[in-house]
Parts: sequence; structure tokens; C-alpha cells
Amino acid sequence: MVQQNTILRIPAKGLCTAMALAICVTGSAFGADLAQVKECGTLRHLGVPYANFVTGSGDGMDVELMKLFAKHLGVEYQYVQTSWGNVIGDLSGKKVKPVGEEVEVLGEVPVRGDIIANGLTILPWRQKVVDYSEPIFPTQVWLIARADSPMKPIKPSGDIQRDIAAVKALLKGRSVLTKPKTCLDPSLHGLEEAGAVVKLFEGALNDFAPAVINRDAESTILDVPDALIALEKWPGQIKVIGPISPLQGMGCGFAKTSPQLRQAFNRFLDQCKKDGTYLRLVRKYYPAVFAYYPEFFKGQV
Repeated sequence: MVQQNTILRIPAKGLCTAMALAICVTGSAFGADLAQVKECGTLRHLGVPYANFVTGSGDGMDVELMKLFAKHLGVEYQYVQTSWGNVIGDLSGKKVKPVGEEVEVLGEVPVRGDIIANGLTILPWRQKVVDYSEPIFPTQVWLIARADSPMKPIKPSGDIQRDIAAVKALLKGRSVLTKPKTCLDPSLHGLEEAGAVVKLFEGALNDFAPAVINRDAESTILDVPDALIALEKWPGQIKVIGPISPLQGMGCGFAKTSPQLRQAFNRFLDQCKKDGTYLRLVRKYYPAVFAYYPEFFKGQV
């Protein structure tokens, strides 16, 4: 008797469910899009504890925003803690190394989440592997020094490039804390070319300001959200010297394979801006930002 090969036929809906379950349980080589997130029933929020976006205590501006987005989609919310070194791979499935504004793909890694939300600065190298939402927060990189540093804050000229040049002129021979593979990577800001003594910091971004206060270095570069928190936490102990970068934006990160999830979030964000939810969260976690970047919030405040 000749035994015929048997073909297993799975209904399309069942196949989608099986794919979604595989993504939820085992991870995958690609990011889940909107349909898979809904099938799975869970939105996995990749977050790095940072400033007031993800406090590490179960709250933060981005934590609240992601919980509201999950509720909007009709799914459960799950926080997946990661690190700055791993967060891009945890979303994209690709372990990458930034090389200027390009990236080198080093290999594949399991996907652990559906969306990055922790104050993720929009940088050219990240855009090679991640798609961003509409900007959700303004930022810029500032030079911060101890209050007793002989470096004095520059007087704004009205020309950002002139202001950056004035700040860099103060750096020759002075130590500056930085962190590779983040928005504080020294290669992004020409610190060594300016004559700064670059010190690579192994701690968390939240620890930069206290490290400067403890004299690990005379100064550090910080982006605006972290600087605002530091000025509030340690009044009179640090000072802002001036900008190291032009105005930048922060957004949520999505895998290149998740265009519909990204579009759904952008629509949700727009609604949050219209109904006042977005501004309520900004005022709760970053009340001082309106004084520094009124143009970003124009028409909303």
C-alpha cells in the first residue's frame, strides 16, 4: 500500500493566531505589527529607566502614554525593561553598531517588544533600523558643569551654530562625561575635535549629574529632559553652560515591519493632543520645559 503525503491545512485566522502566539511567547526575527499585537492581546513596551519618561518606579510620561495606547487598542500593557545597548535589537531583531550616521549589522537577536518609549532621540543612525513616531518631546544636548567650575554660561546670540561654537571653545583641556551609542555619544558632537578630555561613563544616564557633582569630571553633556530633572534635584550644584547640539526631537520607536502600529500610534497621539491628555502628561512630568521650548508646544498650552 502506498502511503500518500498528508498536507496539513490551517485556516487563515488560525495561522494568524499561531504567528501572534509565537511572537508573544518565543520572540521572533521581526517586530509585530498592529494585527499581531491585537491577536496577542498585549502591547510590549520596551523601556530604559531614564529621566521622567520611565522612572523605574512604575510610572513616567512614556509609561502612562503607553498604558493609554494599550487601552486604546483594547490590549493589555506589558513593560519590558531593557538597556541602551540592547533596546534597538530588542525591537528590530538586529544587533547593530553605529558608525557615524550609518550602522553596521552585527547579527540577529530575539525581538522582545513592540515599541520603544523612553525619551528616544531621533538620530540618523537609529533611523536606519527604526521608524519613529511623530516627535513627542523637544530636546537638545547641553553642556552641564559643577557650579564652582570656572566655565561661565554663554550669552545666547540668537544663532544656534554660533552658540554651539562658543560652548565648544570652552572645552579645551576640560573633562567631559559621555556615553557611546546614545544621544550623548562624543562622536556625535565633535568633543575631541574641540579639545575636550572625553571620559566614557559606564553608569546610567540618570547618574551623569551626580557623577559631575562628585567630581568624576568637571562637566558632562546631557539632553534637555535629564538636565531639567537634574537642575530640579540638585539646585545650586550644577549649571548649564550652553548648547552642544541644535534642537532635536524625541519619539517612540517602531520596527520597520510595524507600519500599521506606528500609524495607529500617530493617530492616537494626535487625539491625545486634541483632548488635552498629552499636555497633562507633559505638565505632570516636565513642567519647566514650556519655558525653554515654547514653539514646540505652540497652540497647545
